[in-house]
Amino acid sequence: MRQAHAEDARTEARRIVSALLGEERPTAGALLADARPVLGEERTGRCLDLALGAALTRRSAELSALAALVVGTRDLGPEWWRRVRGGKLPAPDEVLATAVAIEPWTDLTALEMLAAWIADDAADALWGAPVAEVDLNSWQAEDRFALPPGVRAGQRLVVHFDAGGRLDAVVTWRADDELGSNLDFNSLRYSRPAEAQWSWGVAAGLGPHPLPGEDPDPYAREVDPRAAGILRDWALRHGATEEQLGESWRRVGDVVSAIERVDWMWRSGEWFGWWRGASALVDDSGYLPYRLEELAAG
Repeated sequence: MRQAHAEDARTEARRIVSALLGEERPTAGALLADARPVLGEERTGRCLDLALGAALTRRSAELSALAALVVGTRDLGPEWWRRVRGGKLPAPDEVLATAVAIEPWTDLTALEMLAAWIADDAADALWGAPVAEVDLNSWQAEDRFALPPGVRAGQRLVVHFDAGGRLDAVVTWRADDELGSNLDFNSLRYSRPAEAQWSWGVAAGLGPHPLPGEDPDPYAREVDPRAAGILRDWALRHGATEEQLGESWRRVGDVVSAIERVDWMWRSGEWFGWWRGASALVDDSGYLPYRLEELAAG
């Protein structure tokens, strides 16, 4: 059942990618070809540099952010990159050049930060600036924020819940003759850049995603055979098939492909430990021995 849900998500993601980017099977090469006429050679080159500098297990996330930037720039125009903002926000071009994190996105990479920024700006252009932010980890609908002055019963207010994500809150009278609000979860929606970011990552998967200018090929690096054996054996004991894992794990590309095929996120919680070990193997992390110990202990 879980694997069926994973395939449903990929099918929907491929549909959205096709609608937004015209790619039936998204690849890094096709995405870069889409980016060059929209972002220009210089910006595309800088985005490529940032993607090349990321860990291989993060590469898909960086490319997904690039997909958001392509769709967002088509919607908002190239002037979005040059627009200087007030306060602490520089122009997006400056963020791309320096890769320095700024509030409120300091926990994101530069490309993810820009993707969140353009997704929110596209949402504001479509639905107006939100009056508040809510956390949808709680599904409480009533009175989640202070109402702005001058609102009327029946009025719908736009609320922010995620980068590019919006929903409406309906102003209503309460029993004490005070105004309150109810979140309308049926109105939940995302801007096109946010949809592009999610769908490209799901449809394209973890990879491998070879990029121009890589020498040597990072996916061709040989992996530690002992660690590979431990991770393969654990996966087989916990429900993965030989077909999903592939014939052998000799090189990084073999491991990346296997991680993608096993759909570990749709399995039981103990698979998170396996992912940590497999990602350490892919990224040649010094934490690999500790990740294998954690897996054995779990």
